[in-house]
Amino acid sequence: MATPEAVVKKDVYSVWELTPEDVTARVKKVMEGLRSEFGGPPFEPHVTVVGAISLAPDDALAKFRAACGGLKAYNATVDRVATGTFFYQCVFLLLHPTSEVVETSEHCSGHFGYKRSSHTEDKTLKSWEKAAECNLSPN
Repeated sequence: MATPEAVVKKDVYSVWELTPEDVTARVKKVMEGLRSEFGGPPFEPHVTVVGAISLAPDDALAKFRAACGGLKAYNATVDRVATGTFFYQCVFLLLHPTSEVVETSEHCSGHFGYKRSSHTEDKTLKSWEKAAECNLSPN
């Protein structure tokens, strides 16, 4: 008789790059204005490096720590404001796709085995919480 495998609890994770405090304050002001006019949940201004992916907590943390290895902070500039077709990207800023921006995304996505998609179950964002943080040293 086969032994049943243990069910591993998985959660949905994403990797966000947080902006410097001065940028965060400016972007939050714009977000608050848009939210007061159009509604929507509050959240931290960020750059999504790895989108929603379902992983066991220990696996997510191990992949995050491995992905942080070798990364350095870099400057990024906004290319333009854009609109999307789904909840999490109704209005967003597109970054100029410098080699640092693209390589960071590819590096981290590779560590997570991430394929582009979206997680759309919690539109209130209330279930979202920071699981880990990695401060990158400047170039």
